[in-house]
Amino acid sequence: MYFPYLRGRQYELLALRELANNNLLGDYVIPIIEPVKLSPTLVNTMADFIKTNHPLSVIRNPAVGTFMSDWQDVQEETKEAGYKQRFADQYENPIIIKSMIMQRNARALLKHWDKHGVNKEDLLVINTDRDYLDLYETAFGEVVPRFALMPDESVFRRKVRHHKVLLDDKFEKQERNADYQDVVDEFFSDDHLYYKEDGFVGFSDYSVVGNEYLEAGFAPYAVAIHIVYFANNGSLKVRHFVSDSNEDITNPALKFYQAVSKLAEWYNADPHPVQLTEGLKIFLQHYEQQSYPGLGTVKKLSLMHHLELMGRYLSEV
Repeated sequence: MYFPYLRGRQYELLALRELANNNLLGDYVIPIIEPVKLSPTLVNTMADFIKTNHPLSVIRNPAVGTFMSDWQDVQEETKEAGYKQRFADQYENPIIIKSMIMQRNARALLKHWDKHGVNKEDLLVINTDRDYLDLYETAFGEVVPRFALMPDESVFRRKVRHHKVLLDDKFEKQERNADYQDVVDEFFSDDHLYYKEDGFVGFSDYSVVGNEYLEAGFAPYAVAIHIVYFANNGSLKVRHFVSDSNEDITNPALKFYQAVSKLAEWYNADPHPVQLTEGLKIFLQHYEQQSYPGLGTVKKLSLMHHLELMGRYLSEV
């Protein structure tokens, strides 16, 4: 099982919706959403996964963003109140996996769920802070959660013993997009090859986005497209396609065309270096039409490509 861990930004949610609605995730990919705000796109994404009967993990106590304060500050008879009600209703659907981060508010959330008859064995639990491992051991000493995400570190291996999912940030994020020109092609991951023999039931990463979370975006000097592909030895690599006119922030459409032109040239080699996915197909259409979809869509398409590629791989092994 593969558990791509995504923050609930607009482009990430739209990527998941498109994949779910077109049945492109496969049976062995369960996305995890850490919602960063209470939004219509979030509840629409949950609705699409329920409609397509595809499991989706949604964290109820996110550590980043404004979701928790959004939830508390909702005023009656507002559109936000409608989002809150839809979220609450959809969160009771068994397709939505109730999920939590072991952190300061975890104890209160566990008590709330216990009071409302939520079974601990149905939960997905994320352990990344060693200070809360004792609480994890106490809470799940007798009843094991459905999935327990953790880094591959000895202190976590000692405390988390069952239904373990390996969580690691595989994306080597550069300070600036232009810096990817210095590492055009690099190793991404081989967890999919070894997770079972290492005692895990699945593996998780932050795809080509990375774990770092920033509230606000900014206009980049360079446009970079990140495409994951399989190397000859079965490991995953990531190739970076970067624009050339990177002296200032003007003309992002030209920057995108420069980057996507490099992607098209790489893909059109014989044989193709990677399978054609929906995300990659749309990139190539933008190249042929010389159209610019916007930076959010660039990230969405790279993400779609990675998740569809992994879904295909896991359905075949």
